[in-house]
Amino acid sequence: MSAIDELRRTMARLRAPDGCPWDREQTHQTLARCLIDECSELLDTIDRNDLPHMREELGDVLIQVVFHAQLAAERGDFDFDDVAREINEKLIRRHPHVFGDGRADNSAQVIEVWEKVKATEKAAAGKTESAVFKKLPPRLPALMFAEEVAKRIEKQSLPADGIVDGAGVARLAAGLTEAAAGRQLYELAAACRQRGLDPESALRKECDRVMGGIEARVGAVAPNRP
Repeated sequence: MSAIDELRRTMARLRAPDGCPWDREQTHQTLARCLIDECSELLDTIDRNDLPHMREELGDVLIQVVFHAQLAAERGDFDFDDVAREINEKLIRRHPHVFGDGRADNSAQVIEVWEKVKATEKAAAGKTESAVFKKLPPRLPALMFAEEVAKRIEKQSLPADGIVDGAGVARLAAGLTEAAAGRQLYELAAACRQRGLDPESALRKECDRVMGGIEARVGAVAPNRP
């Protein structure tokens, strides 16, 4: 049995009726924060070029993929093989210069080919992207994502009146220092914890509300998020 099959069997055992109580309680939503944390720890090992710990952290990220696939398999949605098969097919499809008769002589041309194939795929699937927030990575950590949304609104002078309290933002910004911002953000995160709220999820939902309101106002097509 391959190592990946052994890992999948272990995950299924943890989720079994007589398995681990914690693992059995988890959902896609409750595991979202775990994925962020594990990716952050992996990035730290990459920054430090700490290869032994990088191997360990890659495993921690991998188990998140296996965990989500196990949850989906239990519901009959998809399984790990489906995930692996789809990404393999996508890699082959988006590299026609390697697996087909296309041509790309440098990295810039590779990216161009990738984007063209991606656009063709989306069009064939009937998917559209937001004309306003098209290039924003949809799953940045919520605080970074909120900053990017605010930057896009400011740079493009988007009609956010009534959607965002601009006067309130201006009052908060007046005289704001890094120390004060850090203190307020920490206090808000701590308050959310006391109330049993997920600040990451709350901020992400607010970003979606702001984006949706502005897109509706300017007549843009709402984005299809993964």
